[in-house]
Amino acid sequence: MRQLKFAEKKLLKKVDFISWEVDNNLHEVKVLRRYGIQKREDYTKYNKLSRETRELARKIKEIDPKDPKRAIFSAALLDKLYSLGLIPTKWNLDQCDEVNASSFCRRRLPVIMVKLQMAQNLKTRRNRGSEVPHCSRSPSWRGDELRR
Repeated sequence: MRQLKFAEKKLLKKVDFISWEVDNNLHEVKVLRRYGIQKREDYTKYNKLSRETRELARKIKEIDPKDPKRAIFSAALLDKLYSLGLIPTKWNLDQCDEVNASSFCRRRLPVIMVKLQMAQNLKTRRNRGSEVPHCSRSPSWRGDELRR
């Protein structure tokens, strides 16, 4: 492939390869704004993870119900999703179909801090240092660290 000329490079700087005008990404933009996600790539990763989770659950459902491996696989998947906080209970595989990108977005630290009322809103939480959370810790913990 040949090197791009100066004018071609200049034109390519103005093109956004992620969002096209023909795409109906209104829902995506709403989710990005609601959960304060700054990188669209993060949302696409969450979307891919949720799709793979649903496909895995669908494959487990296709296994014969009497097969002992189905119980092992479904228990492992449900336990993992429950420990990540993506599903409310680990009873049946039907809950895996409800996992979506918003489920992952709700587990991000700024969103959890707003939910626990440790921050007033997502905007103030996000502006405190790019993506690095600055949480205040208890005085006893800081004292232990200073004594070392």
